[in-house]
Amino acid sequence: MESIQLGNLLGKQPVALPHELIEVLLADRHIRIERIVSEGHASPEGFWYDQSEHEWVLVLTGAAELRTEDQTLSLRPGDFAFIPAHKKHRVERTSADQPTVWLAIFWHAE
Repeated sequence: MESIQLGNLLGKQPVALPHELIEVLLADRHIRIERIVSEGHASPEGFWYDQSEHEWVLVLTGAAELRTEDQTLSLRPGDFAFIPAHKKHRVERTSADQPTVWLAIFWHAE
């Protein structure tokens, strides 16, 4: 029998991240759940995500700005966004003065 795993999405905040920190919290063939910690990070100039998976993201702390080809979304703590598979998007900015902690859930389109 497997034991219960315990964690804290807001715990262990790293200091001075040179790159975004991505931690896979749970994964199987149907779903992947990640904690992402950003500190002023953004997508590289001209880069667009074009994922084969649906993505649902929730900002827990900090702030972020997501951009698609047709809209810009400002996210604060408690805000979430659903990004359909193959919807091109990028991270325009994240808070530089505090960590932005995201909860991201990915699953394949049926």
